[in-house]
Order: sequence, then structure tokens, then C-alpha cells
Amino acid sequence: MKTGKFLSGPMSEIKKITWPTRKETIKYTITVLAICVFVALILGLFDLLYMHLLESYIF
Repeated sequence: MKTGKFLSGPMSEIKKITWPTRKETIKYTITVLAICVFVALILGLFDLLYMHLLESYIF
């Protein structure tokens, strides 16, 4: 199979993609970052709680 024919299929599919606008991209990025910070805080709190429980149980 020639390279041109091999690449023409994916290239035609790429042209069908509807890319998000700049505003949508910024909105989604902020949402993902906020969720990451929230999850990190929850995990950090659970870690601290677990650490204090273990320290009080062991010592």
C-alpha cells in the first residue's frame, strides 16, 4: 500500500473533527484543574487523619 493512500484515510477523518473553541478549552481546563485540586485536598486530609489515627494507636 502506498503512503499516500495509507495517510488519506486518517486525514479525511481528522478533517471531520470539530475542535473546541478557545473559550471551551479554557473552561474545561479550569474544571479539570479544580477537580484535581479538590481530589488532592481530600486525599491529603484522609492521609493526615489516617496518620494521626495510626500514631495514636501505636504510641
